[in-house]
Amino acid sequence: MSADTLNLAAEGGGGLFTPGGPGFEAPSVDIFFPSPWSWGDYSEALPYTSGITKYAVLLLVATALVALFLWWTTRRLSVVPNRGQSIIETVVLFVREQISRPMMGKKGDKYLPLLVSLFLFIFAMNIMGIIPFLQLPVPSNRSYPVGLALIVYITFIVVGIRAHGGVVPYFRGAVVPSGAPVWILPLLVPIEVLSNFVIRPATHAIRLFATMFAGHLLLATFAAGGWYMFNPSAGPLFGTISVLFSGSALLAFIVFTAFELVIMFLQAFVFTLLAALYIGQAQEAH
Repeated sequence: MSADTLNLAAEGGGGLFTPGGPGFEAPSVDIFFPSPWSWGDYSEALPYTSGITKYAVLLLVATALVALFLWWTTRRLSVVPNRGQSIIETVVLFVREQISRPMMGKKGDKYLPLLVSLFLFIFAMNIMGIIPFLQLPVPSNRSYPVGLALIVYITFIVVGIRAHGGVVPYFRGAVVPSGAPVWILPLLVPIEVLSNFVIRPATHAIRLFATMFAGHLLLATFAAGGWYMFNPSAGPLFGTISVLFSGSALLAFIVFTAFELVIMFLQAFVFTLLAALYIGQAQEAH
């Protein structure tokens, strides 16, 4: 949960068993829209910006983490791998054997740098949501999954055009089903256009955004609930009950945090898997 949510709880005036009634403001989607930090004296030079947002900072942190990880694991490459090289080789082999080759075969090996980068970058952005004092997954802002989906979208179109020898052969193969009778093409072609060039990139972005958004909101709810119900000064009876309720909520928060970590890994895997699938399909005749 973000620090803003805890501040709401602290300023609310107490928990569930506080005399006079709770003054707690529950977490809402506002936690996904942190106020930007001002540029200060630079605001006049940048009149169309109000400052830098927490999302932008966490994006830079995630980028730095991936760059540092790649530098550390590849700085001393050798025939006999050291610990860092063994780690990056495991990651590359995982992406190759579980994502690239099942989707594209051996011809997908040349796209391994892109796929490995996507996997590591998305996972790094996702885990920002469970790192203390950061606690905001970058893909919970829809603009970042949309940007990544657009990169994949442009990539598979360019790959398809190159594989088929031109724009017209590629799009003809992509939207005209092989062997379909002519009379049904007016129905099938619009469906194929929507499926391949509208719905595909849209769902590619929405899947990652919606999962990270919902997961972070769930964690915020459990964490805020634990704080809300914690009030040992409410008396022997209510104080004990509040502590028990608070402990249960915080235990659920810990369990769901571990579960969310698995989801973060799976979402990075699924996004990269779909990217490999789309690139692989773009190279096929139909």
